[in-house]
Parts: sequence; C-alpha cells; structure tokens
Amino acid sequence: MDKPILGTNLLCQVGILVQDIEKTSNDWAAFLGVEPPEIQITGDVQEARTKYLGSSSEARAKLAFFHAGPNVDIELIEPDKNPASTWRHDLDANGEGFHHIAFVVKGMKEKISICETKGFKLLQTGEYTGGRYAYIDANQTLKLALELLEND
Repeated sequence: MDKPILGTNLLCQVGILVQDIEKTSNDWAAFLGVEPPEIQITGDVQEARTKYLGSSSEARAKLAFFHAGPNVDIELIEPDKNPASTWRHDLDANGEGFHHIAFVVKGMKEKISICETKGFKLLQTGEYTGGRYAYIDANQTLKLALELLEND
C-alpha cells in the first residue's frame, strides 16, 4: 500500500460556510450541548498575506471552532461580503454548507507541489498566528476542497 500523499491520513477539521456565524454558532452549540465558542476574525492582508488564485486578496472571515473529538474541529466560516476568496466564491455559488476537510501537514510548499502534480489546483493561501494554510481544489478527484494546515 502507498503512503498518504499528504504524509498523513488524520483528518483534523471539517469546514462549513455560513451566512450568519452568530446564529449558526448558537445552533451548533445547542446541538452539541456546549457553550458557543469565541468568534475570531482572520487577519488583514498585511498580517494574513492572503492570496486567492495567485493574487493578493483583502478577504477576511469570521471563524468559530467547535472541538468535536480529541483531534477534529468543526469550523464555521462567514466570509466578508466583497473581496475575492474561496470562501466567498463557494458561498455565493453553492450556498451554506460543507466547504472543506483539513489535514495538518509538514512541508507546506512540498505538499502543495505534490497536490499540483496530482492535478489539484491551488485556490487560496494565507497565514495565521503560528502557521499557514492552503486550500486545494480536489473536486475532480476527491469531490471536495482540501485545506492544508502547517503549524510552526
């Protein structure tokens, strides 16, 4: 059997796009029997260095994370209204719901390159305190978007 393409097969996150993060966060909290998590806002373009389809983007989003087990989070994402991003594109095109699954990787540039050799397209990259992310379009083969997370 071959090794996993990303060097891991442990899923760490399921991302869901929403129109109203406060309402959806409260609904998930009630469903899970927990308190709603703090809503975070992604960094601005100078901090996050966001790129969408290879170009700098001012895109930002509100995020809420629910721990759904020892190693998996449910991430709610409410993108801002205008700047181009994979979040805004997919919410406008497909409506609310599933967006991605994520894996923690080591060697982000190498993993992106490997994905591209498999025919997966790099959609968006950015940084957060303590690491970086990349969204990969794997819809043709895997029928979804992948998020790669690399923590320092």
